[in-house]
Amino acid sequence: MISDPAFIRSNSRPAPRHGPALGPTHRLLGRFHVTGVFWYRFAYWAFTRLPPWTEWVIVTVFTTFFFLALGRIRGALASNLEPVLGPAGRWESLRRSYRTLWAFAWCFTERYRRLAAPERFSATIDGEEHWRQVMEGTGGVVLVTAHVGPWENATHVGASNSPRRIHIVREKEIDPRAQQFTQELLSRSGNTFITHFAGEELSLALELANALRAGDVVALQCDRPREGGRTIVVSLFGRPMPLPTGPAALARAAHVPILPVFNFRDGRFRGRSVVRAPIWVPRTSDRDADVADATNRLAAEIEWAIRQRPHQWFCFRRLWE
Repeated sequence: MISDPAFIRSNSRPAPRHGPALGPTHRLLGRFHVTGVFWYRFAYWAFTRLPPWTEWVIVTVFTTFFFLALGRIRGALASNLEPVLGPAGRWESLRRSYRTLWAFAWCFTERYRRLAAPERFSATIDGEEHWRQVMEGTGGVVLVTAHVGPWENATHVGASNSPRRIHIVREKEIDPRAQQFTQELLSRSGNTFITHFAGEELSLALELANALRAGDVVALQCDRPREGGRTIVVSLFGRPMPLPTGPAALARAAHVPILPVFNFRDGRFRGRSVVRAPIWVPRTSDRDADVADATNRLAAEIEWAIRQRPHQWFCFRRLWE
């Protein structure tokens, strides 16, 4: 693990976007680009209105279409999986990319289908004792997850029977129209979560710290730096990887634990949430070293989760050359 404080200070810098790399096709296609609002609206319409038998057809057709059309993303998926699964020839690399897009398509499908037919879904929880352990305290909890499987469901762990308020911090969508559509869906979802969008207010960090001190739960992504956010370079699968300092810094400031939670898709409408052991951020005189220690431990948790389901790791930008 990379944890030398001098190294950390020299490498703590604003991060680039970790979403799909945008090329000329983004400007050309606009709302019809893979990041555009058209696909959000189409998915919502299709998977909340069409009969269930159409799901296989839609997933197969669109997975194949995007696999053939999105060469840059196809290459990024294959490249990112090499440190996880080992070197691969051309055909194996293509198979890995297709399999990952297939898994993403099903997670995307079931995300919207859940809005129309929540009774079709079942889920199990592993490590629920860790959730109960942190809930027994009076302070808040920083719940972290990664872009693995149906990751948005991570905040549902224990939420139904917890009296605590849950704050969810999301990254804004690339397309402003998609962002507006997402906000409309969230406002109509009927859940009791409080949603914040990263970067929309300078006072957000203070607001979240106060929420934690009041005993609330704050849910964050820990595997992708927010564009322009501060990072620490850690080791992921033996490769250097910038991770956001936010989760560890926030937990340290509020003196609360970090609880890693990961969601995996185990089959058609079947999910599994895994709650890992809580991480306490040290509180010594060296803040940078404290944050680095916790972030390195988060990196180990992310690596563990990816190894469980490599093809459910949804990172569409090439991380390493």
